[in-house]
Amino acid sequence: MTSEFVSKVALVTGASGNLGQAVSRRLAAGGARLVLVDRAADRLEALAATLSSDNMTATADLADAAAVDGLIAQVEARYGQIDILAHTVGGFTMGTPVHETPDDVWDKMFALNVRPIYTTCGRVAQHMIERAVPGKIVMVLARAALEGSKNAAAYTASKAAAQRIMQSMALELRDRGINVNGVLPSIIDTPPNRESMPNADFSKWVTTDDIANAIAFLASDEARSLHGVSLEVYGRA
Repeated sequence: MTSEFVSKVALVTGASGNLGQAVSRRLAAGGARLVLVDRAADRLEALAATLSSDNMTATADLADAAAVDGLIAQVEARYGQIDILAHTVGGFTMGTPVHETPDDVWDKMFALNVRPIYTTCGRVAQHMIERAVPGKIVMVLARAALEGSKNAAAYTASKAAAQRIMQSMALELRDRGINVNGVLPSIIDTPPNRESMPNADFSKWVTTDDIANAIAFLASDEARSLHGVSLEVYGRA
C-alpha cells in the first residue's frame, strides 16, 4: 500500500464494473477513502467487503442533477468533501450504418456516454468550487472519440461529445485549482470483450489495471500541471 491518496476522498462511478473495480482497488491501495457508486447495490457491497480502505456505497441516477446533488450531500455528511472523481461509466453499441440504425441507439449512446459526464462531473465540480477543493476529475473516454468508425456513428459521436466536455471543463476549472483530464483506452481486456471477439489477440489489449494506473496518475499530485489531457492507453491494439 502506498500513501499517495491518504486523506483524499475518491468518488468512483461504475465502481462494480470490470474497470470500476480495478480503479477502486488502485485508489484504495493508495490510501484513499472511497465512495463507490453504481446501480447494483448488492455488487457494490460485495466490492466494498473486499477493500481494506474506509468506504461507503451509494446508488444514484448519474444523469439526474437532483440525484447527484443528493449523492454529494451524503458524501459531505460523511467525509466533508470530494477530492477525486473517477468517472468510469459508459456503454457501447454498434453494428449497422446510420441509415439502418434506429434513433433509440443514438439516444442510448448519449444517455450512457454524455449526459452522466455532463451532469455528474459538472455537479462534482460545483461542489469542489464551493468547498475550495483543489480536486481532480478524471473521465474514462475512448479512442473512438478521435474519429468516426464504420457502423458505429452513434457511439463515436457520443465519445467525441464526452471528450469536448472534458476539454471545456479543463479550461473552465484550471484557474480554480481543479484538474480535469481524460483517459482514452483502446479495447479493454474484459470477459465481455473476450466473449464478443473470441478470435482476437487478447495480448494486444489493455488491461483494467493499465487504465486504473493511468487514472491514478491523473488523480495524483504528480499530474497537477495537466489540464485537458486525453491520455492514450492503447497497448498494441
